[in-house]
Amino acid sequence: MKLSLALLAAALSSSSAFTAIGNDGPRTVTQLNERQPIMAGNWKMNPATEADALNLANGFTALLTELEDTCAMDDVEGCTEVVLFPPFPFISKVKDVVDKVGITVGAQQVYYEDKGAFTGSVAATMVKSVGCEYVLCGHSERRSLFSDSDANINAKVKKVLEFGMKPILCIGETQEEYDLGITQEVCAMQVSKDLAGVSKEAMKDVVIAYEPVWAIGTGLVCDADAANDVHKYIRTVLAKMYDDEVAQSTRIQYGGSVTPESVDGLMAKSDVDGCLVGGASLFADKFARICNFQKE
Repeated sequence: MKLSLALLAAALSSSSAFTAIGNDGPRTVTQLNERQPIMAGNWKMNPATEADALNLANGFTALLTELEDTCAMDDVEGCTEVVLFPPFPFISKVKDVVDKVGITVGAQQVYYEDKGAFTGSVAATMVKSVGCEYVLCGHSERRSLFSDSDANINAKVKKVLEFGMKPILCIGETQEEYDLGITQEVCAMQVSKDLAGVSKEAMKDVVIAYEPVWAIGTGLVCDADAANDVHKYIRTVLAKMYDDEVAQSTRIQYGGSVTPESVDGLMAKSDVDGCLVGGASLFADKFARICNFQKE
């Protein structure tokens, strides 16, 4: 997608801050277009009030131009899909703001039951009814803080698909697992368990987000080459589970302290199809720059 350079210049303090980091060569137009780029902003438990959420949404959309520059999936060939994940209470009103520039909204999580005595839980039907098109499944914070097991994540992925929404399946290794050198094994296990029972046909609606846990909220960023290698490995897992068509068509995001300074290098890689952005998505100018990554 393209953003108005004049608007960006007014919003951003210095264009020199956005320098691409090292990459393994230019990414071709074919590589960029064969899988539509997808940028997602996960607001987590932020901001504090509805007014703050609307200010953030309005500030972000003010940096975007016409509908053809941002789009929902498959609407416009070659454009970047942008999704926001506000907290539950803010979803409807944020959607009203961002709809006008083609941004979609999603839910940060759902429960796998349709209804019942599950105090504090939210059903897939509920978030769909307020306009959500995506749902995060298996985010590392849900795994670690709320004991979300692979079995539960798998049930959520299938429930999201059942009701016509698209799951973003989050996978990735902890610091301990990274230090042990078992990143590939961890990712393979999570992909295999979390997508168990998901058909080849349904995979067209699944996005995978590789988020090394040790890089989330720490300011550390996985090296772009290393991230790309993991993404390539994930595709080999998908090829074994399904086939090469699924492996090459599934969009895989990188998540983990993505910044305006690191996004160009990440998006230059052949197998990085977008970013799942946390902290930087709470700043309109930073997230706008991330969505407006430079196609090298």
